[in-house]
Amino acid sequence: MAGGWARDGAVNEQIEASISEELERMRARRGPEGESLTECAECGEEIPEARRKALPGVKLCVDCASERDRAFRARPGINRRGSKDSQLK
Repeated sequence: MAGGWARDGAVNEQIEASISEELERMRARRGPEGESLTECAECGEEIPEARRKALPGVKLCVDCASERDRAFRARPGINRRGSKDSQLK
């Protein structure tokens, strides 16, 4: 399918890239899995047993997890590569 100036298959590549990016974002937001650590992976402090039981697979203490959550910025779900507005500017 030809799409103006785009080469054949470019539209499908954009769709697949958008889907891949969204799947990566969803995986990043998923909770921890596997066996919990007894010590924090970042600061080395002990992770309380109650936290390990509540979140199986936890790797960070409360302070480090809070700091990481504050630093996280959600990206907008707009496909700018396929947007005609972005191509016209």
